Amino acid sequence: MRNPWPLGIGMLLLFLAGCVTINVYFPAAAAQEAADRIIRDVYGETGTKKKLPPKEQKKTAPSAEPRSGLDRPLWIGLLEALVPVAEAGADIDVSSPAIRQLQAAMKARHRQLAPWYARGAIGMTRDGLIAVRDLKAVPLRDRHRLRQLVAAENRDRKALYAEIARVNGHPEWEGEIRGIFARRWIANAPAGWWYQDAGGNWVRK
Repeated sequence: MRNPWPLGIGMLLLFLAGCVTINVYFPAAAAQEAADRIIRDVYGETGTKKKLPPKEQKKTAPSAEPRSGLDRPLWIGLLEALVPVAEAGADIDVSSPAIRQLQAAMKARHRQLAPWYARGAIGMTRDGLIAVRDLKAVPLRDRHRLRQLVAAENRDRKALYAEIARVNGHPEWEGEIRGIFARRWIANAPAGWWYQDAGGNWVRK
C-alpha cells in the first residue's frame, strides 16, 4: 500500500498557498521624497531653503530570527518557497500626464496664494488642504476671488493624492499619501505661514 502522506502534504501546501494574502508595504520614504519634489516645485521661491532630509532606508516588516533547516518542519520551508512576501517598489511614480498637469496648475495658482499665506489670511490644514483662516485680513473686494482660489487648490490637491495612488497601482494608499503631503506642505513652507496642528489649532510656523 502506498504511503498517503506525500500526496496529503502536497495538497495541504497548495491549499495554504491559495489562502495566504500577500502583503505589499507602503514605501513611506519614497513617498515623502516624491512629495518634497512636487511641493518644492509648487512653492518655488516662497518655499523653505532647507535641504531635503536624507532618504530613509525602506522599512519592511520585521522578520523572525533565521533558523536552521534542522529545527523547523520541512513544510514551512516549502510554503515559504511557494508564497513569497511581496514588497512595494522603492520608488513612487509621479510622472503621469495627469500629475504633471495638476502640479503645473498648482504652481501657477501658488503665485496668487503666496501673499495671502504671508498675511495669515489662509493656512495649511492638518489634512493636506488649505483654508481661509482670517477673512478680516482680506479686503472685501478680494474675498470672493480668494475663496475661488482656495476651492480650486483643494480640488487639485485631492485629485493629486488620488492620482498618485492610482498610478502606482494602489488606490488604497490615497490616505497615506495624503497624510505625507499634509506634513510636507508644512515642513517645506517658510517661517511665518500658518498651519493646523494635530488638534486642529492654528499655529504660526
